[in-house]
Amino acid sequence: MKNIAFLFLSLFLIAQAAFANNASVFKPLDVFEMEWVSDPQISPDGKQIVFKRNGFDIMTDKAVASLWLINSDGSGLRKLTLRDTNESRPQWSPDSSRIAFTSRGKNGSEIFVYDLASRSLNRLSQLERSPGNLNWSPDGQWIAFTMLVPQKAVKLVLPPQKPKGAKWADTPRVTTRLKHEADGSGYIEPGFHHIFVIPAQGGTARQITSGNFHHRSMPQWSRDGKQLIFSAKRHADWEYKFRNSEIYSVSVKTGEITALTNRNGPDNSPVISPNGRKIAYLTYADKVQTYQINELYVMDLDGSNKQKVAIKLDRNISNIRWDKNGKGLYFQYDNHGNGKIGYTSLSGKTKLITQNVGGTNISRPYGGGQYSLSGSGQIAYTLSSPYHPADLALIKKGGKSKRLVQLNNDILPFRTLGEVKEIWYNSSVDKRKLQGWVVTPPNYDAKKQYPLIVENHGGPIANYGDRFSVEMQLYAAAGYIVFYPNPRGSTSYGEEFGNLLYHNYPGDDYQDVMDGVDALIKQGLAHEGQLYVTGGSAGGIMSAWMIGKNSRFKAAAVVKPVMNWFSKTLTADNYYAYAHTRYPGQPWENMETYMKFSPISLVANIQTPTLVMVGMSDLRTPLSEAKQLYHALKLRKIDTALVEIPGAYHFIGKRPSQQITKIEHILVWFEKYRK
Repeated sequence: MKNIAFLFLSLFLIAQAAFANNASVFKPLDVFEMEWVSDPQISPDGKQIVFKRNGFDIMTDKAVASLWLINSDGSGLRKLTLRDTNESRPQWSPDSSRIAFTSRGKNGSEIFVYDLASRSLNRLSQLERSPGNLNWSPDGQWIAFTMLVPQKAVKLVLPPQKPKGAKWADTPRVTTRLKHEADGSGYIEPGFHHIFVIPAQGGTARQITSGNFHHRSMPQWSRDGKQLIFSAKRHADWEYKFRNSEIYSVSVKTGEITALTNRNGPDNSPVISPNGRKIAYLTYADKVQTYQINELYVMDLDGSNKQKVAIKLDRNISNIRWDKNGKGLYFQYDNHGNGKIGYTSLSGKTKLITQNVGGTNISRPYGGGQYSLSGSGQIAYTLSSPYHPADLALIKKGGKSKRLVQLNNDILPFRTLGEVKEIWYNSSVDKRKLQGWVVTPPNYDAKKQYPLIVENHGGPIANYGDRFSVEMQLYAAAGYIVFYPNPRGSTSYGEEFGNLLYHNYPGDDYQDVMDGVDALIKQGLAHEGQLYVTGGSAGGIMSAWMIGKNSRFKAAAVVKPVMNWFSKTLTADNYYAYAHTRYPGQPWENMETYMKFSPISLVANIQTPTLVMVGMSDLRTPLSEAKQLYHALKLRKIDTALVEIPGAYHFIGKRPSQQITKIEHILVWFEKYRK
C-alpha cells in the first residue's frame, strides 16, 4: 500500500510540474480568481444596469455573489449595497427608481428594496421560506413573488412516549410523494410553492394561489394590476403528467384561478404585451420523444384567439420578451454551440440580434447566459468567448454592441491560454456534418506530438460550444490537446438532430465521437497510442461505452456515469422521467432494451485502465452506478481506482476545490499511462 501511495504522490507532483514549469499558463488555483456576470437587468429607462457579480471565496471554498450597478455608458461601476453577503434576483421598479432583490437576513432569505435616490436599503419581509421570482406591479405599489408553503410530514405511526431524558433514535422519515428528493439539495421539504404579493413599502405578504399544486413560475402582472398570469400544473394527475403545464390567470383580489390553455404539453413562460392585451408563451404538443423544441404562441389576455408565430428557425427558443411596440418578440437560442439573441415579428420574420451570449457556466463550455430589455429597446446581456467567462455587454439602439465590464482583466491577460478552434467533419454513419472544438496547449508547436483528451459532454440533450471553460484550459495547460464534440443528440442543430437518440442511446453518437478522433488523427493533431477519454454524467456514459467498444485509449476517467439503466432509472431523483422518451416502456416492461443500452453490458470487453469518479451525495447518477463499474473492473483485475468526492452532488465542481481536485485526479491518472 505504501508503494501505491508513493506512486500516486509522484504522479501528482509530475502533474503539478506541468503547470509550474510555465509560469504564464492557467493554473488550478486560478479557478478561485475567476469572476463572471449573470442576471443582467437593465432599467426600464435604459440608464443603468444591475447585475450579479459571481466569484469564489478561497477561505470558505464557496461561490459568492453580490449585486453591482453600472451606468449604460460604462461609467460609475459600484457595488449596490454595503452588505457582505450573497444577493440575487434583482428586479427594477417600473419607474427605474428602486431595485428589489433577495438576500439573507437575520432569519433566512428575505426581500430587500434599494432606493437609488436616497441610497437607502429596506428589508420588506420576514418570511417563513426563501422568496423567488420577484416582479413589480405596473404601478410600483406591489411585488409579487413565489415561496414554499410547508406542510406537515407524513407519519404512519406515533412513537411511544419515551422516558424523560432518554436518547432514542430519530423517528423514520416517511414520504408518499412521487418527487421527494432533488440532486443539489437532497430531501425536499413537504409543501407547495404559491404566489404571494407584498406592498413595495413593506408590510404583510398575502398568499394569492391555493391548492396542493406547485406555482414556481414568475407571475406576470396584467396592465391594470388586477390579475397575475403564471404557468403551473394544476390538473389532477399533475405528478405523473409532469410535462403537461398550462397558463393560468388568478385574481389578485379574490384568488379565483382560470385556465387559459389546455394543450397536452408544456405551456409556459408567459409574457404580457406592452398594451396589456396579448400574452406570448412557449409550448409544444408533447409527442413523447427525447427532444422537442419550443413553439411560440400568442393569445388574448382571456386565453382566446390562440395563434402560432410561425418562425422559420429550427432551434429551441427561450427567454421571450416583447418589443416596446408589441409588434414582435426577442428570444434566446443556441445555434451550432453558440448562444444568440434573435427577434421575430408576429408574422414570423426573424433576424439575428447578437451572438456569443453565455459564459455563466465556467467549469465546462455549456450554453447559458441571460439578457434583459429596456423600455427603449436596449439589450443588456452576458457576453462570452473561449477566452473569458461572462462579462456585461450592451446593445444600443442601432445594433452596436459594447462590452461594459471585463471582470477578469486582472488575471487572464497575464495567462497564456490554450487556443480554441472549431472543426467540422463527416459522420461515417450517415455522412452528416458534425461539429467539435479543439483546444491546443499554450505555446503549441505543430512540429511536436501531444496526447489527446476526448471530453464528452453531459445531457446528452445539451451542447458544448465556443465558450470559456476552466476544465478545458487546465487540460490544455497540462500539455494535452483537448477535443470536445457535439455528436448527434446534441442541441443547437435542430429537433431532428437532437432526437436521433430516441430509443437509441448510446447509439450512433458513439461513432460520431470516434469519427472526430479519426479526423484529428488524419490531420496530425492526434496519434494512436496517445489517446485518452473522459466525461461526466452522459459524458461518463459515453466514456464507459467507448472503452467497452474499443481498446484504443491508453486510459479513461469515467465521471458520475450511468452503468445500468435498471438501477439508474429507479433510484435517481428524476426516476419517473425516463420511460418512453429514453426507451419504450418502464424497465420491467422492456428488460432487454434497457440492458442493451447499459454500459455494464460491455464491461467484459474493457481493457482500458479506468479512473471512476462520483460525488458521494449524487442523486442524479447515484453512487451505486459508479461502484458497479469500479467493482466489475476490480473483479476483472483491470487497473482502476474509485474517487469519491465528499459532500458533492451531481455537479462535482460546485465548490472550487472540488473542481480542482476533479481535474488533478484525472490528470494524475492519465500521466500514469503517458509514454
